[in-house]
Amino acid sequence: MAERKAAGITVLDLRAVGGGVADFFVVATGSSNRQIRAVANAVEEDAEARFGETPWHVEGKKHLQWVVLDYVDVVVHVFSREKREYYDLERLWGDADIEHVPEEDGAAAVELLQPRRAASSS
Repeated sequence: MAERKAAGITVLDLRAVGGGVADFFVVATGSSNRQIRAVANAVEEDAEARFGETPWHVEGKKHLQWVVLDYVDVVVHVFSREKREYYDLERLWGDADIEHVPEEDGAAAVELLQPRRAASSS
């Protein structure tokens, strides 16, 4: 997403609050239909190349205002600025742990995506 210059990339950890919707939402904003398409396509290509995963369901590629790539445990949302402000998933899922992806470090720096460390023995 960052390589396609998506803005406001955010990870929401829904494991404790989602009621089985998904484990994570990844949310980003594109500045134009072309960019929204490019971000969504890049996510699909990267997920397949790196993990052999294809989305279970895709929605919104026709109108490019809100594209949803549903990988079951992870759901990717790529919004236009207007739709992101209107639906405000971060507020809607306000009880979730939320972390913004730093532009300079990318997803590797997101602590929510790091494997959980085993509890240290006392």
